[in-house]
Amino acid sequence: MSNERTPLITSGVCGLAVTAAACCAESDATPESNSETPSKDPRKLNTFFGVMVPTILSMFSIILFLRSGFVVGHAGLLQGLLMLVVAYTIISLTILSICAISTNEFGGSIGLMFFLAKVCACGEYVLGLVEAILDVFGSDPDSSVSGGVHVLPQGYWFTVLYSSVILLLCLLVCLVGAHIYSRTAFVILLVVTVSLLSIFISSVAVKPRDFVITHQRPGNQTVHFNASYTGYNATTLRSNLASGYTLDYSTNSVMSFATVFAVMFTSCTGIMAGANMSGELKTPSVSIPKGTIVAVFYTFTVYALLFILVSATCDRTLLVQDYGFLQKINIWPPFVTVGIYCASLSAAMCSMIGASRILHALALDQLFGLPLAPAAVTSSSGNPWVAVLYTWGLAQCVVFAGQLNSIASLVTVFYLLAYAAVDLACLALEWASAPNFRPTFQLFSWHTCLLGILSCLVMMFVINPVYSSGSIVLLLLLLLFLHYRSPTSSWGYISQALIFHQVRKYLLMLDMRKDHVKFWRPQVLLMVANPRSSCQLILFVNQLKKGGLFVLGHVQLGDLDTLPADPVQQQYNFWLSLVDKLGVKAFVDLTLSPSVRQGTQHLLRITGLGGMKPNTLVLGFYDSCTPEDFFLQDTAFCDSSVGQGTEDEYNFGVDLPSLQAHFPPVRHVESPRWLSPEEYIGIISDALKMSKNVCLARYFFQLEGEGKDSKVDGSERTIDVWPLNLLQPGSRDYEDVCSLFLLQMACVLNMSNKWRHARMRIFLNVETESNDQGWVVNEETFRELLKKLRIRASIKIVPWDSVVQHHVQAAGEPTQALSEDFLSAVNALLMEHSSQAAVRFLYLPRPPAHHSQSQQYLAQVEAVTNGLGPTLLIHGVTPVTYTDL
Repeated sequence: MSNERTPLITSGVCGLAVTAAACCAESDATPESNSETPSKDPRKLNTFFGVMVPTILSMFSIILFLRSGFVVGHAGLLQGLLMLVVAYTIISLTILSICAISTNEFGGSIGLMFFLAKVCACGEYVLGLVEAILDVFGSDPDSSVSGGVHVLPQGYWFTVLYSSVILLLCLLVCLVGAHIYSRTAFVILLVVTVSLLSIFISSVAVKPRDFVITHQRPGNQTVHFNASYTGYNATTLRSNLASGYTLDYSTNSVMSFATVFAVMFTSCTGIMAGANMSGELKTPSVSIPKGTIVAVFYTFTVYALLFILVSATCDRTLLVQDYGFLQKINIWPPFVTVGIYCASLSAAMCSMIGASRILHALALDQLFGLPLAPAAVTSSSGNPWVAVLYTWGLAQCVVFAGQLNSIASLVTVFYLLAYAAVDLACLALEWASAPNFRPTFQLFSWHTCLLGILSCLVMMFVINPVYSSGSIVLLLLLLLFLHYRSPTSSWGYISQALIFHQVRKYLLMLDMRKDHVKFWRPQVLLMVANPRSSCQLILFVNQLKKGGLFVLGHVQLGDLDTLPADPVQQQYNFWLSLVDKLGVKAFVDLTLSPSVRQGTQHLLRITGLGGMKPNTLVLGFYDSCTPEDFFLQDTAFCDSSVGQGTEDEYNFGVDLPSLQAHFPPVRHVESPRWLSPEEYIGIISDALKMSKNVCLARYFFQLEGEGKDSKVDGSERTIDVWPLNLLQPGSRDYEDVCSLFLLQMACVLNMSNKWRHARMRIFLNVETESNDQGWVVNEETFRELLKKLRIRASIKIVPWDSVVQHHVQAAGEPTQALSEDFLSAVNALLMEHSSQAAVRFLYLPRPPAHHSQSQQYLAQVEAVTNGLGPTLLIHGVTPVTYTDL
């Protein structure tokens, strides 16, 4: 179909498909828009022909002629009118939502649930038509309750056979061209109107008469009933006021309020016929509200008058034992017969056409992938013939129910759920407060939407709790499928608008003044230069964040004054695609700055909102180490077939080759010429001045087991923690803020999914050769501290007298000067005890105040951690531990 022919925009609720494409009957009548001859404007229908006619025909259907007496006979006039009011209240609330949506967009149809409802309705109307045919032409005079030519064999399988033939006729009409039906819709309405007029005239013209009705019960039991048509009679009316639920002769089951309401409600399921014709309307935003409301008011009036008519003229026996009694009391029975055939056949074809258009729209939008892919195929004229075949096949399954009343509950439940979804879509649009949702139809509010949803759900469970529960489960499964499949669309996501609305509200409630150390969690800003060499670190920090904020930051060097446009904006899609590819829960924040230090300052200040702002800065280590190219190691980045084909629709314009090309390959020696040691140390100092904790990550390209498909056993890994400042042996304080922060971060890692089975070891450095036995007391104190902090770890006592001796020898040198022997000894100590650890947590000393000592500081840290493997050097400034629950 051309875009011109399919303007409907439908809404998705939390992933529920709100598809684009019209469920209109004429959508296949116009050639493709790319034909040589210019196509005519398809928007030519006015309110009457485009909305009122299809809506009235859809709402009259088979129920008008064959089940009006059924409703009044079982439920009585009072409960029958109550059912009518309840049903029309439900659809009226839904109509308000439809009108609101259609005056803001071009109408819509509610996904797969609405498709299933229309398929079941199609089968129901066909079964009703077969019932009416057998009523006249059935070969069994005892079961045929109206006079006629009794030539057709009867029975369950014959009913299925006749239904299949009628469905085949509907299929042929839909395949040849639905325009055949749409062009005769007004004529069909005239025929139905004449039939209705004959019924009202007959109630005055036909004299009272008696009937003998015969039914064949199970076990070959024949029963006879004496029934009467009394004409307008007060006694008859009084006797039909109260309910009298009894056995339904068509299903041999006792009726109840719920089962009768289910049958009656199927007459109210055509309210979206006008909205589905929006692609053909001159002014859909005017025609849909006006035409739908008038049509609903008209059909309600007809049903109410008909209920009153039959309750005042027919005794209860006639109403409950002969559903085709309107033919027997008509001045000319063929009036009613023709009306039944036209109404039911029209409703069946309308349902098949509408269902096929909905399925075609779902297939075009690729919401359900391969199973529905063939339904996107159309003929040269745009007729979705494969979708029609799908619909016909499912409707064929429905007719195996054999009786109209048997599937009425299922049809009603599906429609109620579809209407609840429409109300939910409108409610979501209203609650999302999207500026572009400003419908011209104002007679609705979130109260009417919510009331519509609740009334639909309540009546669903009143009718059939099992069907209702099953349909809701099916809907939830569809939502989960769409959510995890995450197909992109061109019509937007209402869920995104709702999320924005709720996130904004809760961010305002997240008051940073109410922060408490008990609920502290790491909120990390990880600065990334090139993700090719940082993917393992990104994956590691994703485990370290413990449900907190995780932001990937990147500084693009440049000056906006010298550039024609901001180059950063074009990069977001690539970075977000990288986040998707790695499967991490991270935000992306990019900035343009003349220097990395200044850009990092920007990000530390402005990243996040309200109480969700980074409290920890993570940097890669500044060294000349040859980086690894993660894109060349991971199959997800190497396989050229990944991201091709059908997935191209869902990558927001960034396929795998584009992603690889955007991030330059890692060089053999990638020295950060754009970042000097002084600037690097300046970034650390800036973060500490801004009260941000700092972590320096080294050798994380060697870390294994962080990928999504990793099979590394967590129980084989260890996390080693060295809480003492190893560059200042004189400091024996294991309980300062920095040491406790280091312990907290290690504990947080140990609580993450991939590290929860890893063993955590804490190393205490002691001088055993001195006569001072204070270290024993310190050890006991430290064990008690771990117990209060609820940290599960083994404590390892590490004598380091020989290491401290080297430090003493260098005591005469400046404060920041440490001998190479001491640094080598510290490194050897770490290698001896932690060489097999998966990751190490070390105390990062505060950087020097003067930039002239930056290189020396870096050299010392580099020497201590040389060759260790994945190491995280941490300097914490935030109190994060709390000993009370």
